[in-house]
Amino acid sequence: MFDTLSDRLAATFKNLRGKGRLSEADIDATAREIRIALLEADVALPVVRAFIKQVKDRALGAEVSGALNPAQQIIKIVNEELINILGGETRRVRYAKTGPTVIMLAGLQGAGKTTLAGKLGHWLKSQKHTPLLVACDLQRPNAVNQLSVVAERAGVAIYAPEPGNGVGDPVKVARDSIEYAKQKQYDVVIVDTAGRLGIDAELMQQAADIRAAVNPDEVLFVVDAMIGQDAVTTAQAFLDGVDFTGVVLSKLDGDARGGAALSVAHVTGRQIMFASNGEKVDDFDAFHPDRMASRILGMGDMLSLIEKAEQTFSQAEAEKIASKLQGGGKDFTLDDFLSQLEQVQKMGSISKLLGMLPGMGQIRDQINNIDDKDVNRVGAIIKSMTPAERTDPKLINGSRRLRIAKGSGVGVGEVNNLVERFFEARKMMSAMASGKGIPGMPGIPGMGGGKKSAKKAPAAKGRKKSGNPLKRAQEEQAAAERRALGPGAPGQQAPAQGGAFGLGAGKGPSDFELPKEFKDLL
Repeated sequence: MFDTLSDRLAATFKNLRGKGRLSEADIDATAREIRIALLEADVALPVVRAFIKQVKDRALGAEVSGALNPAQQIIKIVNEELINILGGETRRVRYAKTGPTVIMLAGLQGAGKTTLAGKLGHWLKSQKHTPLLVACDLQRPNAVNQLSVVAERAGVAIYAPEPGNGVGDPVKVARDSIEYAKQKQYDVVIVDTAGRLGIDAELMQQAADIRAAVNPDEVLFVVDAMIGQDAVTTAQAFLDGVDFTGVVLSKLDGDARGGAALSVAHVTGRQIMFASNGEKVDDFDAFHPDRMASRILGMGDMLSLIEKAEQTFSQAEAEKIASKLQGGGKDFTLDDFLSQLEQVQKMGSISKLLGMLPGMGQIRDQINNIDDKDVNRVGAIIKSMTPAERTDPKLINGSRRLRIAKGSGVGVGEVNNLVERFFEARKMMSAMASGKGIPGMPGIPGMGGGKKSAKKAPAAKGRKKSGNPLKRAQEEQAAAERRALGPGAPGQQAPAQGGAFGLGAGKGPSDFELPKEFKDLL
């Protein structure tokens, strides 16, 4: 969603690099480019004005003029101001001290509230809570059935006493759900309300009545991140009608301009709490302004990547693989490789994971072209092998490769590529584990040098012996005569002058004295 904005900002900062000092004209030009980038990203005009004013005021101050690297200081200022616009610190859910915590969802029609209710329930379940979804959207056709399907997929309970489709009182359902949650000991109640328009006074009043009936601890305004400039107007209407306490961004995986995310928190004064970026129930997480700002500026989001890995990877499995690698990598089998691949897949799309790494914006097109089905094909190839072949891939000859290719529905060439790459990777792991460094790479301190091609030592220079026995006898006689005459004889090599370190003649190791300063240093 923020790709276009990221590209424009990266191009703007590139023009600043290499400048030892920044003039006022440079700062004005940079501010103008940032303003255009934000407006093109559909950020609300009042937000853009406030942002540019803050950046310019700070850029013209002492923190840039006295900096060793002014360009990096400008990037730091833009990063900090982006964090401020996105809400500053991460906002956490306020849980009730006694009784179930009530979270009410409100938003426009089609914003994705029902799907988000399931994602929020799944996220709360992963946080060791026992959530209950409540179907209070009794207006939209099949809304209750949809919430039932979403709840089942998320693995959470649902309270839906009314069939919906225009039948039932949503205020009564919301009120009764609190007592039901207390009886069944659910500690979080998520109330899914009907979607409405900002100008729909009747449905807005219904939302206000539900709020009064359940007295929620949190009212979350669900906003479609692709809505653009209208997000600010809608948010203000809901703020006046329902008075929400936090914002949830849905459809962050869309390709529309993401100005809504940069506008809502600043205009309404309510922070973004969660972000949804996919169709699966686990494509949902808490919103961190600092991490989002880093991603917009192309700095990556390593903290989120690490958290995903910690949630997904098995600690026991990781220790088992680590012990195999420490043993030189020879015990690392294709089964281990498949296990690692499946755990990476659980973290989500490969392209999304790579997008969290710093600097990946420069190769965004290649990352977007990565097909997760390629990973599935690798898994199919390995699963088409026998247990013995996975343990020892050296058994895989031509006929076996043909059988594996047919079993996995790929060409023999793909099987060959997988086996060859596996052997190369295992060789690299073996070299690293034994401290020899990475083959083909320069030596790294503490890891040993890379593998160098063995070269024969050059042969000692000297006269070649003749193949003629008579001539060879004459040459040997002449050499004996030269040796008898001593070192000064013509053709005899003179002794080297000085030692290996440039010491003068006659000053060998026995009579050489180190300078006093060098002695003190030692």
